[in-house]
Formats: sequence, C-alpha cells, structure tokens
Amino acid sequence: MCKLARGSGYEGIEIAPYTLAESALDISEEQRRELRASAEREGLRIVGLHWLLVKPEGLYLNHPDDNIRRKTSFYLCALVDLCADLGGSVMVFGSPNQRKVFPGLSGEQAWSLAKEAFIPPLDRAQTRRVTICLEPLSPEETDFINTAQQARQFIQEVGHPSLRLLLDVKAMSSEQKPIQQIIRESGGLVAHFHANDANKRGPGFGDTDFVPIAGALREIGYSGWVSVEVFDRTPDPTTIAQDSIAYLRQCFENGG
Repeated sequence: MCKLARGSGYEGIEIAPYTLAESALDISEEQRRELRASAEREGLRIVGLHWLLVKPEGLYLNHPDDNIRRKTSFYLCALVDLCADLGGSVMVFGSPNQRKVFPGLSGEQAWSLAKEAFIPPLDRAQTRRVTICLEPLSPEETDFINTAQQARQFIQEVGHPSLRLLLDVKAMSSEQKPIQQIIRESGGLVAHFHANDANKRGPGFGDTDFVPIAGALREIGYSGWVSVEVFDRTPDPTTIAQDSIAYLRQCFENGG
C-alpha cells in the first residue's frame, strides 16, 4: 500500500486504526516500529489516524453513563499514543455513529458531555505533539456537529490548543454556504483537509470544482496536508489514487 501511494506521488498516508487491530492497545511497540518503518522505507510519512472509534465496540462520546464515557476518553488517549508512535501528528475525529446525540439527551447535554470527554485525550495530545481535528459531518451521517460553524464554536468553547478543525469537501457540500466561504470563515482553525467529491468519489471524479477550493486554502494561508479520502472506490484504488492527485495538482497550480 505504501509503495503504491508513494509511486502515485503521495507524501503521506492516513490510517484507520481498526484496520490494524481490534484495539489500538493490541498493537505492540514492535509492531508500531515496523509499521512506521514500512512507510519510511517508501519515503512516506504516516500523517495520522482517522475513523477513530469504529472499534472496539461500546465507545460513545456523549454517553450519559460515566463509565462508558471514561472508557471512550481512555481509548482516545491510547489512540494519541498510537498516532505519535507511528510518527503521526493528526487525529481526525469523525466517528459519526459514536458521537450521535445519545437517545434521551438534549443537544445541549450531549454537547456538554462531549466537551468533558475530550479533555483527557487533548491533554495527552498536547504532551505527544498531536492535534485532534474535529470534523463536521452532514446530517445524513450524524446529528451532532453538522456545520463548520458548529465545530468552530465547540472548539472555541473547549479552548484547548490541541483541538482544531478538519474540513472535508464532501461534508461541506451539504451546507448552504459555498465551500470557499466556509474555508475563509474557518481561517486559522483549520489543521487538516480532506479532499473528495460531493459524490463520495475522489477529487476530479465528479462535478466539484477544486480550483476555487485551492484558492481559498491559499487565501487563509493553509500549509497543512490535503488528504484524498474516498467512500466510493469506483473504478479501483490505483486509478483513484493516481487520477486524484493529478487533478489536485492541476487545481492547486490554477488556484492562485
């Protein structure tokens, strides 16, 4: 996988931890060194982690049960350590199913419990030099933090230097505002960026124009990673990887 990514022109790779093991706690120090070395041998950097709470079962960010919420916080701390051990610096918090407003709670209650659950992993992230990036997701995926404005408010209320914003093109496409406006309004809070089409395929595989998106990222002085993330793997992973990066390079050359 690393060989293919580097051969296609990518400089980094993100990892979903559940693809490595049922739990991050099951990944030994030796395995972590081997994974990091595998990427480095191909000239790649492991940028960080995404899809954080898919496994193990039973994790929930705003669960009213204190034990479940503490278990979730503890596991996020373990993921911070995994991320840092792999050489990564970014953790993308999407996990739509594990952050939905728990049945019976109000939105305000879920908001408050989620803020509380984030503090221990954020403190660990600061120690390990990792940034946790909150990802707004469409209402199709979750009912908790659906817009960049809501995510910015949550980040500002938490007020922790290790919590920043992830913007995702597919998710932004569900908002009423133009994507470029969302990027400009988010300014210095953006610490990571996912590039995909509104149709869930790779950039360049649909109608989303990335030239103005690239221009808006330049306007806010964004200097972080632009990471290709797809959900529809048509026609095949190799073609997606190669054509997506070729299209993005063209757009960034023309985006100002």
